[in-house]
Amino acid sequence: MGSSNQLKSESLLELMKEHLTTDAGKQITKKIGLVYQINIAPKKIGFDEVIFTVDLKKGEVKKGPYEGGKPDATFSFKDDDFVKVALGKMNPQVAFMRGAMKIKGSLSAATKFTPDIFPKPAKM
Repeated sequence: MGSSNQLKSESLLELMKEHLTTDAGKQITKKIGLVYQINIAPKKIGFDEVIFTVDLKKGEVKKGPYEGGKPDATFSFKDDDFVKVALGKMNPQVAFMRGAMKIKGSLSAATKFTPDIFPKPAKM
C-alpha cells in the first residue's frame, strides 16, 4: 500500500471533510441528513476497494465503513468515475446506467447524493 497509489478520490473526500465544517457545509448536513458509504476501487468495482463514510447527519467524512448501523445508501465507484461524478463532469444517473456507479440501499437517499454536496475545487 504505497502512498503513490493514493486514490484521487481520497483528496476530494479530504476537501469535503473540511467543507462540511464551513457554514455552507453545515447547510448541506442540515438539508440532507443521510449517511453514505462510498467504496472506491482503483481499477475495477469490487476489487481492492477503499471505504469511506460520508456522514451528512453529523457532518463528517472518514475512512472506513459506517459504524452506526447501516448507511442510507452505499455507492461503489472506480476512482476515476467517482472523481468525474463529484466534480460534476459525469451525471450520477448516467454513471449508474453505464454501470460506472453501483448503489445499494435506499434509492431515494441515493438521489440526494449529487455533485452539489461536494465543495467546488479551487480553479487551477
